[in-house]
Amino acid sequence: MKLKFCTLCTLLLCAANFSNAHSPSASTAPVPETAVTSETALFMRSWPKVDPQTRIAYFRLDAPDAVKVQVDCRGKYDMVKGEDGRWYGQTKPMAPGFHFYNFIIDGAAVADPYSRAYGGAIGNCSAVEIPEGPEGDYYRPQNVPHGQVRSFTYWSSTWNKWRRCMVYTPAEYENDSQKRYPVLYLQHGMAENETSWPEQGHANFIMDNLIASGECEPMLVVMDHGDCGVRFAYIEDPSFKMSEFGNSFEGVLMNDLIPAIDKNFRTRTGREDRALAGLSWGGKQTMEIGMTHLDSFAWFGLFSAATSLNAAGLKTIYGGVFSNPEAFNSKVRCFFIGIGTEENMGGNKGMSDLLEANGIHNSFFLSEGTAHEWLTWRRCLKEFAPKLFR
Repeated sequence: MKLKFCTLCTLLLCAANFSNAHSPSASTAPVPETAVTSETALFMRSWPKVDPQTRIAYFRLDAPDAVKVQVDCRGKYDMVKGEDGRWYGQTKPMAPGFHFYNFIIDGAAVADPYSRAYGGAIGNCSAVEIPEGPEGDYYRPQNVPHGQVRSFTYWSSTWNKWRRCMVYTPAEYENDSQKRYPVLYLQHGMAENETSWPEQGHANFIMDNLIASGECEPMLVVMDHGDCGVRFAYIEDPSFKMSEFGNSFEGVLMNDLIPAIDKNFRTRTGREDRALAGLSWGGKQTMEIGMTHLDSFAWFGLFSAATSLNAAGLKTIYGGVFSNPEAFNSKVRCFFIGIGTEENMGGNKGMSDLLEANGIHNSFFLSEGTAHEWLTWRRCLKEFAPKLFR
């Protein structure tokens, strides 16, 4: 009995020490009672926090020996060292949605060990999600049939190595072994990777909800690494040419990926059964690959695309694809251009206006109140997917 009592006391003491070590100190920086733990925090972590009312994010970092610490989250903010030896900081109000961040500790950029890691920004990066209200339900899991996101490995002769992509299959895919499906090839942006659309973009939940409501045709969504998963500043090769950044993905897509998907999944293989879309640098790749492969794709989506057009070269660019509006419009079923109102809209809006002025039909979408960020691109996918394969 004495041994059991001692063991119980030891367990209680350990639990108390654990609780004290992991609970906020009375000397911490003030955080409003309305702040909640971000959905991006790791298991059993209480930081980072976000305030749904003010849309401010709050951070804590254990770095007692650091001299200067900042948090870089849509702007750099100095953090303050508390009496408990931890560093505390916060942002200004931000738009709802997903925002990358990292700490800068005595000049070194590092991820937050309390946050999940996402592909983007500095590489493996941290993030917070400023929650939306019911208007964000379209990208949240609902009580509807859910599809799968599969990790698919295939051989790339372009790179002479194995590659991985993520493949969304709709909920009904398992129910009919004969039915074949159209395919959307959906690309990420610079510094991100093949997990970005399902992780940051919640593409699978967007598709689940659209398909369940009847707004969208059931389809496969293939999300690959676009060979642009690094920022220019981190490229160490002195011979690197910005004009060639991500260009290798064309060979991967056309020679390796599409044949592998068609071989291993039940796809429809006509040009009108394939769509190509991408955000930022992936939008640039969509334009450059898609406009030179109209024999393989009939549907295109540019989300905050890192590209533009000018009147002087419109008739000759991409092999003169825009020189015959009637022929273009008859082949391209949808040409979608979307962008946020808080980012530089000039290139994308100007591109849409220029194409329309020259008889090239396109669908232009503005995401109100969002910048070059994932909420813009979630909204773009929500608007674009229902236009496909109908």
